[in-house]
Amino acid sequence: MSLNDEDLIRRVVEDGDQRAYAQLVRCYQSRLRFSLRQLCDGDQALADDMAQEAFIKAYKALPAFRGDARFSTWLYRIAYNLVMSHKRKNAPDVDQDAVDRAQASESVEEALQLGMARDLNSAMGELSDVQRQAVHLCMQRGFSHEEAASIMKLPLGTVKSHVNRARAKLQTLLQAWREEVVNG
Repeated sequence: MSLNDEDLIRRVVEDGDQRAYAQLVRCYQSRLRFSLRQLCDGDQALADDMAQEAFIKAYKALPAFRGDARFSTWLYRIAYNLVMSHKRKNAPDVDQDAVDRAQASESVEEALQLGMARDLNSAMGELSDVQRQAVHLCMQRGFSHEEAASIMKLPLGTVKSHVNRARAKLQTLLQAWREEVVNG
């Protein structure tokens, strides 16, 4: 029997059911860790630490969860705050070249995909932090603009502007790649 988020949360809060919380963790951990890797500039260990801390904070704060937003939005907000707090403390930068080398593969298809991913990551790196975060939440994680605005604590119009400006910039930055693929 699969319970929805609300039922699982109720079981955790009212009954102290840790198995219900474990089910919430299983449901969201992969997506949260993926998102955090994006926000942590590819640092998988940091992303995993942030995800673990986010789930701990969410568990402790679960009795205060009002249900105004989806549980996933609330959880992502907690995780986002943790990452932003960590970044403000001037965490060391990731050696992107080392990450790229570790992910390199021998097959042509994988190499093309890696090149495309590297080009996209490079183009994403040209965006401002807030544009990159808005694009990640809306375009990669599938959050609505309203949910992204809630997660980022920004006005809805500001998030929409960041997404639109980022799209335009990415189109410009990736134009050469697109022409190479079409003409190559």
